[in-house]
Amino acid sequence: MRGYLLDTQTICYWFDDHAPEYVNVNAHIRKVPADSPLMVSVITLGEIEYGHCLAEIPDLKKQEEFRKFLEDTFPSPLEISIFTPRYYGEIRALLFTKYPPKGKNRRPEQCHDPATASELGIDENDLWIASQAYEHNLVLVTND
Repeated sequence: MRGYLLDTQTICYWFDDHAPEYVNVNAHIRKVPADSPLMVSVITLGEIEYGHCLAEIPDLKKQEEFRKFLEDTFPSPLEISIFTPRYYGEIRALLFTKYPPKGKNRRPEQCHDPATASELGIDENDLWIASQAYEHNLVLVTND
């Protein structure tokens, strides 16, 4: 049985039937076997709440519908465990070794592909979510 950890954008696309990615995401989710768990991280839930707080003109009804969808779909979100930091440290070290960050602060956002010099687009939350997926042997489903 293979489980899946869905990131923020994937869940937003799954919920928002106006998003261009909605049809594709829903088609893939329907193909997941019933015994394969779909999980969400508490970090992802935090990112979603952050997005709600930043909305210039919040649609409170839509936000509550989204929260209800999350509660119904993911009754037990994946929490950070005492072991997650070990995986985080391992992944971050591998990332920084292969894609050395530019600048002196050495943040994941500064990592660049040495072949193309393009930014990888990874932030701290991405690393923590990837660490949870690695820790629990889940496939990370992401759009970035």
